[in-house]
Amino acid sequence: MTTDLDPRSPANLTPGGLMRLMTWLSPSFPVGAYTYSHGVEYAVEDRRVISAESLTTWIEGVLEFGAGRIDAVLFCAAWRAARAEDLDALFDIGVDADCWRGTAEMALEATAQGRAFVSTAQKVWGDGILTLWAKRMRDDDRLPSYPVAVGIAAAEADVPLRDALSAFLHAMAANLVSSAVRLVPLGQTDGVRTLASLDKAVAMATETAMNTDPVNLGAAAPMVDWTSMKHETQYTRLFRS
Repeated sequence: MTTDLDPRSPANLTPGGLMRLMTWLSPSFPVGAYTYSHGVEYAVEDRRVISAESLTTWIEGVLEFGAGRIDAVLFCAAWRAARAEDLDALFDIGVDADCWRGTAEMALEATAQGRAFVSTAQKVWGDGILTLWAKRMRDDDRLPSYPVAVGIAAAEADVPLRDALSAFLHAMAANLVSSAVRLVPLGQTDGVRTLASLDKAVAMATETAMNTDPVNLGAAAPMVDWTSMKHETQYTRLFRS
């Protein structure tokens, strides 16, 4: 299994790579992450997430058993294939990403953000393997998946895998916390406390993904999928998922 210690991996995160990573995953980067709750909106409606403690448990489940696990393994596979400049492998990973979406809203969440990320990255940093991959996907009438797109961009920008994936999963957790702060509602301090308590879960999800062969990929978060499906017909909604 290839790790971030692979000869193709940069030895350290450079200041330039760190700034690039912070830019991509900043709330100001125009992928619209703030419009998605990943089913949290219905979980709050159904009284399954009602406090900082229940929110922490919910997000830990997403990271360990749900889309966090799926996205992290796809991210690793994309990063490694991009470092190897293997466009065929990247296409296959993009197809796999399509198959791993449990609901229509989760598919929208992944592809709408992926398309926005690719579009902005192209306009700001120019063409590269990310552009070639997106075109290959488009030629097959497929949309780019967000974790795959960010993994490719990180590899192309010489950002080490562990740093890139840790930041990506932290941003995912932060977005779910931000949703719950508005929905439960939680105070800002409870929101920060919740995010701080997820440090270990993010680190474990990163480590697990880096050591998981994609052929062994799987998830088991049926309650998250159920809340996503229920959200599709929720009467009053603030979020798109």
